[in-house]
Amino acid sequence: MLYSNIPAAQTLVLSFKAWGIKHIVISPGSRNAPLILGFTKHPFFTCYSIVDERCAAFFALGMAQQLQEPVAVVCTSGSAVLNYYPAVAEAFYSDIPLVVVSADRPLYKIDIGDGQTIRQNRVLDVHVGYSAVVKQDVSHASAVVARYKQAFLYEDQQTIQQYNEKEIAKALQTTIRYKTPVHINIPFEEPLYGLTQTPGVTIPERRETADIPPQIQDWSALQRLWNTSTRKMVLAGVHPPEALDKKVLEALASDDSVLVFTETTSNLHHPNFFPGIDSILAPVEKSEQREALFRALQPDLLVTFGGLIVSKKIKAFVRTYSPKAHWHIDSKKAYNTFFCLSQHVKTHPNTFFKVMTQSAPVESDYKQRWQAIKQNYEARRTIYLQQIPFSDFTVFEELIRGIPQGYQVHLANSSAVRYTQLFSMHPTLHVYCNRGTAGIDGSTSTAVGASIYYAEPTLLLTGDLSFLYDSNGLWNTYIRADFSIILINNAGGGIFKILPGNEETEEFSTFFETHHRLTAEHLATMYGFEYYKAANREALQQGLREFYNVSQHPKILEVVTPRNVNHKVLLEYFEFLSHGL
Repeated sequence: MLYSNIPAAQTLVLSFKAWGIKHIVISPGSRNAPLILGFTKHPFFTCYSIVDERCAAFFALGMAQQLQEPVAVVCTSGSAVLNYYPAVAEAFYSDIPLVVVSADRPLYKIDIGDGQTIRQNRVLDVHVGYSAVVKQDVSHASAVVARYKQAFLYEDQQTIQQYNEKEIAKALQTTIRYKTPVHINIPFEEPLYGLTQTPGVTIPERRETADIPPQIQDWSALQRLWNTSTRKMVLAGVHPPEALDKKVLEALASDDSVLVFTETTSNLHHPNFFPGIDSILAPVEKSEQREALFRALQPDLLVTFGGLIVSKKIKAFVRTYSPKAHWHIDSKKAYNTFFCLSQHVKTHPNTFFKVMTQSAPVESDYKQRWQAIKQNYEARRTIYLQQIPFSDFTVFEELIRGIPQGYQVHLANSSAVRYTQLFSMHPTLHVYCNRGTAGIDGSTSTAVGASIYYAEPTLLLTGDLSFLYDSNGLWNTYIRADFSIILINNAGGGIFKILPGNEETEEFSTFFETHHRLTAEHLATMYGFEYYKAANREALQQGLREFYNVSQHPKILEVVTPRNVNHKVLLEYFEFLSHGL
């Protein structure tokens, strides 16, 4: 076993081992050479090489999302660390433990015009749980350091070593305890490539101070309001698969005073729940009885849990028709998304709902009334699908219905995640999407990273802009043969055609919709993917029959949809549903 001969590099590598962080995603460079050598030459670590730093960070994020444990990304000095920022922000808002390690130049070489230097210390500060500023060793490259010691490096090596150990340990404890990204910036002076068989530092065993579980001060007060509320709305955001007990699901599903609204990213399923939130709310918005229907839907008590919500319509509804109380259930944080948060209940949703559902359900017709509306829109959706042309709407219905059971499904943002809300996913599918910041960047890289340790195949459903934006996500050697991509190419940002401001002008087409004529065919060839293409219903159905067959190579199915038809079909869908209310 070999180690870098630089103490700070040894300290970082051995600290990672002590804290059990074993997955390391490395972007090649020179200033991070001491870390590359330390990680790749130690059998404890599994290392991955991803050239593009933005893709590398999202790849690590996907892996951490799947493993539910910290994954590290390591880069060289300069602008490299800034390319990590989109994934860092996503990890911050999605509670994913990502450890960013940026190698740096010595402090005395910053802001003097030296190459590949920026102000790296705390550069990610507002979107990480902790920024560890490691100090430069004075025992390494001592002849060079001696020139600057009085001005910059005035501490002795023992003091620096003690400080660095504490800083790194604090960062690693923070990412593990709070499931948040952290940043460790570590400066090195040349020479960078020296090795030794025996490390000169000894890292103590992991010593993590125990968390004190949050105590609910008064369960009885919560129970009283729960048991006396005849209209309770439970709204689930992004939520890990199979994280809520089946008994809890059944208890909520059997309570006539409870409406459970879910999204595809909630990973919650029951015939009595209400997926497709927009298919319920949009027709009400257009109804002549809008006010009466919304008042009938208005909850006494809103209970939310999980991550961020996709539906803009449910946000607008609750902000206008506020409940008497809003509780968010989460052991870490609570956002006031609806501007009516009255209590942050710091516990796991399982614990909360087990306590709340102990008593007999209160009598109510709340669920029954909205079940009828749900059944009506499902029936009318079937009718609508039979009379509309080939479009994004028909494509997503066909795709979602055909995904094999047990797949991991990743959704790109923008149109892809919104269209999937209109249809129910099979309960065996595990669905993910980067909803922390809801950016189109990194969807492909995240899906590839998440696929590495998932037992079953992984499917990415993406739009053209998201796919092209992150095409470097395919530039690696870790893509499994059972990884597949379905790309819906509507020749631009089709979502902007359904938003206010849509107009058929050159300026709109260029600067909002970003109209293009690009396809994925050459990218598929370059990266070794099997490629399929469909531009009508029959070709899509034929392509899907072959697409899921076992293969030696990953696959891309590109579905070309009519750019000037898609938005009309979607908007008319909601109009069609409103006539059946």
